[in-house]
Amino acid sequence: MLTADCIVMRGGEVLLVRRGREPYAGCWALPGGFMEMDETIERCAVRELREETGIEVEQGQLRLVGVFSAPGRDPRGRTVTVAYAVEVPAGTAAAAGDDAADVRWWPLEQLPPLAFDHADIIARSRFHG
Repeated sequence: MLTADCIVMRGGEVLLVRRGREPYAGCWALPGGFMEMDETIERCAVRELREETGIEVEQGQLRLVGVFSAPGRDPRGRTVTVAYAVEVPAGTAAAAGDDAADVRWWPLEQLPPLAFDHADIIARSRFHG
């Protein structure tokens, strides 16, 4: 299975979604999800971000962070994610949608425990440390 995840930065804050479904229901995570058969991975990232947070970005704004493929990173089965980062303007608002129960901007230095390997993904981005 292939997914895309987005690190969305607004100043020194990162946007997280509270998962509404298992696995990790109620936990905070990066916005993202599964790629559909008729889209590119970049299009998937843009779509998932829009569906889960209401934030619209263009594919050209995405910066590749990396590919995360450790066995066991997702309890649903073998899942590889392509992670992207994007910076949005100050004042950008987000609203929970799709399978996100809530959204919140978190100071990068005060992140809650994260689902999956999302803490590792953020650590690999140029925004962290």
